[in-house]
Amino acid sequence: MAELVTVKIEGRSAIVSFDTGGRANALSQRLMRELTAAAMRFHDAPEISTVILTGGTDVFTMGADLKDPERQDPAEIPLSQRRIMQRAGPRLCEAWEKIDALTICALEGWCIGGGMALMASLDLRVASEAARFYVPEVERGMNMSWGSIPRFVALVGPARTKRLAALCEKVDARTAEAWGLVDYLAPQKDALKRAIALAGEAGKLPPTALKMVKQDVNVAAHALTRATGHRDLESFLLMQESDDFREGVASFLEGRDPKFTGD
Repeated sequence: MAELVTVKIEGRSAIVSFDTGGRANALSQRLMRELTAAAMRFHDAPEISTVILTGGTDVFTMGADLKDPERQDPAEIPLSQRRIMQRAGPRLCEAWEKIDALTICALEGWCIGGGMALMASLDLRVASEAARFYVPEVERGMNMSWGSIPRFVALVGPARTKRLAALCEKVDARTAEAWGLVDYLAPQKDALKRAIALAGEAGKLPPTALKMVKQDVNVAAHALTRATGHRDLESFLLMQESDDFREGVASFLEGRDPKFTGD
């Protein structure tokens, strides 16, 4: 079985790419395990100054794979097992956030749901002018999880986080840049090229000093992240018990408008 994630090292920079071969480039359980393992490879890598993460050439990722063959009906799984399964997403984001080197996300096309959580766990984001951003979880009868809400707040502030994650507003690349959701724009298909150039500039700097400053900034920006973000997993498990969760998932898979009741 071919790997979904590839790692290429050039000098002091590493490029991690993921491609499922599907149009959505969706985050299956298997892909999340491979991306987590790839990130952990760079937790202790003094020879690496930057790690770039990129998805497909047409779409970064359209989020969690609701058709994943490993996915099971929550009603058929004991709570104890569901708690373990739901840790895959938070574990993925934490693994990327804990990389010692400066991390750069290169984004083409749509970045949706879990992809938004993943990109927010990196240090910098380079988006093509054709990129689009969307957090549809509430529209699916879920809460946004994976520890992403405090990371969004650190990037764009509370009101814009509510627009993204509560109102499910779709955001284009220029709006994302103006909000601070992304840091650099590039022409369509050139996000990775721009990220590589940025990594090249970072590679000229003293690597240890660069990493120390990164860690200092992250501690300051995310001091309350664990205190405010850890409960979203339990909230997600609670939402799985609701009629709205079942309706949100079913309507998405059936391609129809949902009918929510609040139950």
